[in-house]
Amino acid sequence: MSSLGKPYSLKALSLRNRIVMSPMCQYAVDAEDGTPNEWHFVHYVSRAVGGAGLILIEMTDVEPDGRITNRDLGLWSDEQIPAYRRIVDEVHKHGGKIGIQLAHAGRKALDAEPPVGPWTEPFDDTAKQPRALSTEEAWALIGRFADAAARAVQAGFDTIQLHGAHGYLIHQFHSPGINKRDDEFGRDKAKFGVEVIKAVKAVLPPDMPLLMRVSAIEYAEYAYDLEHMLEVARAYRDAGVDMFDVSTGGEGGPAVKGKPGNYPGYQVPFARAMKDALDIPVSAVGMLDDAELAEHVVASGDADLAVIGRAMLRNPYWAIDALRRLDGTADVAKPYERGYHGRR
Repeated sequence: MSSLGKPYSLKALSLRNRIVMSPMCQYAVDAEDGTPNEWHFVHYVSRAVGGAGLILIEMTDVEPDGRITNRDLGLWSDEQIPAYRRIVDEVHKHGGKIGIQLAHAGRKALDAEPPVGPWTEPFDDTAKQPRALSTEEAWALIGRFADAAARAVQAGFDTIQLHGAHGYLIHQFHSPGINKRDDEFGRDKAKFGVEVIKAVKAVLPPDMPLLMRVSAIEYAEYAYDLEHMLEVARAYRDAGVDMFDVSTGGEGGPAVKGKPGNYPGYQVPFARAMKDALDIPVSAVGMLDDAELAEHVVASGDADLAVIGRAMLRNPYWAIDALRRLDGTADVAKPYERGYHGRR
């Protein structure tokens, strides 16, 4: 059996393989109320039929003005729970496990009037100027993360991922180039994220793992380096994160110190660096479209899980196809078996 096809366990989360569907916003029509609809149901369940071990629901926001756009998902109301529960239950029927990425877009909330953030500088020259959160408002937002996590538990999710990457609110707080506050959330750049982690962990079952996506480095003029992120991530780990999903960038501003790579596996070295430095499981992202590359990432120990993004948008059955290519066989839903008979 390939390394990619081997089961994986983290606390109570047991996966049938090491393939993860990355959380990717759908900007779906008729999702203005933040509740998943038939599009989301088919989208996520089809990837479970397609063999993914873990499916992560797209960036789901803890309040309406925390969304990137008004067509994004949210989990700020108990009334939204049944729609998520329906997706979760169906994914489970097809052997997959499912998590949800909880977030707040902060200054990157395009439709908020105005967006909020740790400071008043906009994301870029075309973005709205954000309003700086007061200390009390920051604490209130931490509570909203916990409330959303409690709803996710009620909906039956197997794990939760916090979005601390790509220039969204948690990232904004731990970035020295963005966070210029002088209160407790400015003096300690990791504090906001640490408090979110603690608040969320307090409402999770003890055996449910908490995942977190982070940007290992930034690319803007004010960019932090890997050493800064390792220091922040160490605080996040100690607060309760069980696995990091390692990405880069997304912070905004002039890219004068470099730009993201554009080749398969370009972010994997950052995942390996965080795994080695922090002694914690990691997942890797970044154009891992080729089955052999994803296999190498896991088999070499660079990462524990391979996270597949755009390739799984193109092909809901990427996981089945990858495992058949690597192992010669993969579990296929019975109605589809004759489509694979005698083929690799």
